[in-house]
Amino acid sequence: MMNYDRKLDSAWWGLRIGLGLGPFLAGLDKFFNILTDWKMYLSPMATRMLPVSAVTFMHIVGVVEMVVGLAILTRWTRKASYVAMAWLVAIAANLVSSGLFYDLAVRDLEIALAAYTLARLTEAREATQEVQNYDLPDTSPVLGLRKSA
Repeated sequence: MMNYDRKLDSAWWGLRIGLGLGPFLAGLDKFFNILTDWKMYLSPMATRMLPVSAVTFMHIVGVVEMVVGLAILTRWTRKASYVAMAWLVAIAANLVSSGLFYDLAVRDLEIALAAYTLARLTEAREATQEVQNYDLPDTSPVLGLRKSA
């Protein structure tokens, strides 16, 4: 059984909010290109392999990022964090394959580690909550306890 120290809650909330809002806002910006021209980050190899235009692909990416971001902020934090981790590793691989943006690839790998950390903290947090929510049977002959109604 995992142990979870409640002192970690502030770190869990910080990661959850940051890793939820970050992808959501970056995904939303795929439609507006206010932060950057997102299609410039696609490697030439990836662009050649796409069955759609780079702009259409980035819109699809944006939708996925918004969904993952919202999922992290809701009850699917653990699963969505693992998805975000894998997604960020794939983005880093794309950046490296472009021969450019190595600094951004390193940053995305570090954010992937943060997503992994959030997933693991969520697992520990949920395991602790399950133990705290454990119901006693109707009667416990050993302890003489009764379940409250």
